[in-house]
Amino acid sequence: MHRVQFQAYGHANVIGNHRTTVEITSESALTPRGTCIVGVRADMTLQSLDSQLKRLAKSPNTRIVLKLTVEDLVEEIEGRGDPRLTYSDLVSMVARKSSFVCGRTLMIEANKAASDLNRSLIERLKQPETAIDCELLFISE
Repeated sequence: MHRVQFQAYGHANVIGNHRTTVEITSESALTPRGTCIVGVRADMTLQSLDSQLKRLAKSPNTRIVLKLTVEDLVEEIEGRGDPRLTYSDLVSMVARKSSFVCGRTLMIEANKAASDLNRSLIERLKQPETAIDCELLFISE
């Protein structure tokens, strides 16, 4: 298992009701149209991950877990890798329930989207000062 930790923050415009994706972005702005975005100002991007993690992400036998912790609330989004993943995006990472892949895709076939996350967590994420401790796990099977 390989692990990387980073931090992101809440935003007043967090809605968290998208049904197929959940996103963390390094951007500081968020409009109400970004219904899948649950964290902004992330201090890590997909492109900044090391080459070993990018290699692991290309295997369909790798489980990828995004763990979001806000105080006493923890959510885990679990999906898998895919040979088409590039991790080339400089801004966003997106967990997708579908098998669609682009440069922003962190994982496919995720078990949760933004609308599946604990509503108490989403309420806390509407506060810009809320820090999100994020952890990515890459588990080879």
